[in-house]
Amino acid sequence: MPVAANTDLRERELIKQAALTAALTDALRQRGVGNIEAGLAAETGSAVFRVAFSQWGDATENRDLRDVIRETLTRLRLLAAAE
Repeated sequence: MPVAANTDLRERELIKQAALTAALTDALRQRGVGNIEAGLAAETGSAVFRVAFSQWGDATENRDLRDVIRETLTRLRLLAAAE
């Protein structure tokens, strides 16, 4: 059963994602990254991963997840650079 089809599984997935993002934020802070920057980087990284993972899971061709993550990050960079 896909996660998206089950409310309990979706809820657990969101809790895991939030915990991972919080851990990443804390790790960045421990490395000297500022609070705002650490939170922004962790949330952005988490969003890029979620979008890429969804695309990878829905793809009809066999692609490496790392490639899909890189492409998703490239799209975000282009979006951020657009005026």
